[in-house]
Amino acid sequence: MPLTIVFAGTPEFAAVHLRALVHSEHKVIAAYTQPDRPAGRGKKLQASDVKKVALEHDIPVYQPLNFRDDADVQALAALNADVMVVVAYGLLLPQSVLDTPKHGCLNVHGSLLPRWRGAAPIQRCIEAGDRETGITIMQMNAGLDTGDMLYKTHLPLNADETGGSLHDRLAAQGADALMATLSLLEQGKLEPEVQDDSLANYAHKLLKHESWLDWTLPAKTLERRIRAFNPFPVAAASMKGDRIRVLEAQQLTDTSRDMAPGTLLAVTPDGLDVACGEQALRLNRIQLPGKKAMTVRDILNGQPDRFVTGQQFDPVEAHS
Repeated sequence: MPLTIVFAGTPEFAAVHLRALVHSEHKVIAAYTQPDRPAGRGKKLQASDVKKVALEHDIPVYQPLNFRDDADVQALAALNADVMVVVAYGLLLPQSVLDTPKHGCLNVHGSLLPRWRGAAPIQRCIEAGDRETGITIMQMNAGLDTGDMLYKTHLPLNADETGGSLHDRLAAQGADALMATLSLLEQGKLEPEVQDDSLANYAHKLLKHESWLDWTLPAKTLERRIRAFNPFPVAAASMKGDRIRVLEAQQLTDTSRDMAPGTLLAVTPDGLDVACGEQALRLNRIQLPGKKAMTVRDILNGQPDRFVTGQQFDPVEAHS
């Protein structure tokens, strides 16, 4: 029997799941999302991706600042939903909300719990060098991603995986996993599994200051960070005060010259080779101030003297 669902989410990752629900046998009776926020150069109020999808399908939208007001909890209760599906909503839900739907609240989480709890599991697993990730659907409790696990899928990470590519792959996998979980819920066949807290790590929210590349770190660490932070917040370095965003790079393992970290070891159409704390990194695709992202080859074609062997990037301390 189809379920009546209240959906709660905010960004595009969540919107993918809402679209899947809209086209399923189930009935989405309301969508909760974060309040409209100012964005862009004009700082005009922008609706979330979830709100846009909900309005396209005539789904009532609720945007409480939080659920501290009893009226907001009562409005949710009045919907009389079978279940609330929560995907990247951005609010910690109080117990009063978790207890309201008939089957409680299910959360779609973009990692294999309990490995990465928190706001940025997709990027942190790449940054940490994990070989696989996946989707975990859990029964929410009052903790942060600590609820019992109901359904899991696995996804190997590609060698060139970026935050953007993994986001898209996990969103698609999450939508399928959600449909499978709801089917098991209808049949009464869900088997909750308690998380092992000793295996948990906290995936901190991405902060812009983290994007500055510290050349004293090993090349492999920086290469993973560049991929994890693409397309946001995008890794960066500066040279003579100019911010240079780095979108693609590769670790070099055959470098033996003893040069200070941050030194340009070579400038070729293949890329900019930079000395690191261990080994070196070849920057393949970068973005100069006021320009679009380009390969180093294309930049050197237009500005052959833009970079010179022996130049140094500014130390990361200059930005902290």
